[in-house]
Amino acid sequence: MADSSSLVNRMIRAAKLEVNLYEEVEADSKATMPAMWVVIIAAVAAGIGSGIAGLMSGKGPMFFLWGLLGGIAVALLGWLAWAGITYLLGTTVLKGPNTSSTWSELLRTVGFAQSPGVLKILSFIPYVGGVINLGASIWVLIGVVIGVRQALDVSTWRAIAICIVGWLVYFVLGLLLAFLVGRNLF
Repeated sequence: MADSSSLVNRMIRAAKLEVNLYEEVEADSKATMPAMWVVIIAAVAAGIGSGIAGLMSGKGPMFFLWGLLGGIAVALLGWLAWAGITYLLGTTVLKGPNTSSTWSELLRTVGFAQSPGVLKILSFIPYVGGVINLGASIWVLIGVVIGVRQALDVSTWRAIAICIVGWLVYFVLGLLLAFLVGRNLF
């Protein structure tokens, strides 16, 4: 990460929901790894926040460590899956008349949309941590809609529909995976 100031600058611009940033990372094939770093940074921040909350409630340091490592893994897999599902939906079933995109374009825009997730580090704060977490999640979702809109060249309403349907598919697949893994572990 030699160019971390550029990464931080892009994360700030993504959090500000600057449409030009989403166009910029969509077109920049070198921004895929930085997008991955954004996902990791946001996951680490969320993991630290929930880990501190766990420590405060007496769950111990192993809860913190496993939550952090598991959170990073889930965030990366979720990023890949949601971008993939969104790509498939947005370029086939729900594509617009001007849709032309690649999976890597969606990886970049959806990855940078995770930038507000760094605020989840504050989720341990009593009484307001949950509100901060919810607000950051909604902020990320708005960024994803903008990223999908820009990457797929669709209207805002079509991007919202793609994101909702994509999230529902992602959620159902996640439940199915959790059920299958849980069945095989116990």
